[in-house]
Amino acid sequence: MAELDTSGGGGKKGGKVRSKKASTRVDLTAMVDLMFLLITFFMLTTTLAKPQAMDLAMPDKDEKNEDQFDVADTRTMTVLLGDKNKLEWYIGLVDKPLSAPTVDGYGKNGIRKAILEKSKEIKASTGKNIIVLIKASDKANYKNLVDILDEMKITNTESYAIVDISAPEIELLKRDGIY
Repeated sequence: MAELDTSGGGGKKGGKVRSKKASTRVDLTAMVDLMFLLITFFMLTTTLAKPQAMDLAMPDKDEKNEDQFDVADTRTMTVLLGDKNKLEWYIGLVDKPLSAPTVDGYGKNGIRKAILEKSKEIKASTGKNIIVLIKASDKANYKNLVDILDEMKITNTESYAIVDISAPEIELLKRDGIY
């Protein structure tokens, strides 16, 4: 609390009579306590940045692969994730692709543009939506997988799956220099 010191300037006799100067001293203990209480309150009540997550529907590990079904090659786009932030995509099967395998990058002028164009073509010709198969090689990094999942969300692709890559597809990546 505030304290007021009214003691004189010593016990000198004689001389001029001077007015007494009051020295003030403020005790800041209560102010420091209040500051720590406020800091603690705001630290406990403030919400930190919430992590953003994407919902993925994953199959159960106990289920057998009896529920697999064949999909027409004409509506299947396969995206192979390679090295150096590059990917390769084609329509159809790796042995008989309906469109030539194309090396592309990520972003709006890369795979996004290809997905949107092929999705419109497939919708116009078959009347059904495109199915995208994502196959990551062991040279691809985690960021590439997240980027392609973001592209699926941006392009509103309803059906896509993350699938194991096969040996002929790895050879295709090696041939084009992105493995």
